[in-house]
Amino acid sequence: MSTVHNPATIAAPLSHYSHGIKVPPDAEWLYIAGQVGIGSDGKLAEGFDAQCDIAWNNIKAILEDAGMGFENLVKVNIYLTNTADTAASRTLRDKYLGDLEMPPAATLAIISQLASPDFVVEIEGVAAKA
Repeated sequence: MSTVHNPATIAAPLSHYSHGIKVPPDAEWLYIAGQVGIGSDGKLAEGFDAQCDIAWNNIKAILEDAGMGFENLVKVNIYLTNTADTAASRTLRDKYLGDLEMPPAATLAIISQLASPDFVVEIEGVAAKA
């Protein structure tokens, strides 16, 4: 079982994530490549919320294919191309991860562009299961 590390000697997380996650030595690891808002039909969704929902659902499908779920995520990196999408990104992250007792460690970065100028969000993750 993974262990959350939010030491009292540092500021509490700013939203629903953990500062650190310690994974047991016998865990299986899954590295999830950055997911963007391209649906199973190969088409890019329009708008931030739609692209973000597809990226999270892609991550869910990858986790399930590996016999895991969101509860196995230990690290999530979210990349946005527009600072104005920060609050929406947190809201959508909480839609998928908000019920977790041990939310993953997380990084949110605002960058100038993703692999395609039409991509507005990319989400990657690392999962572990003991």
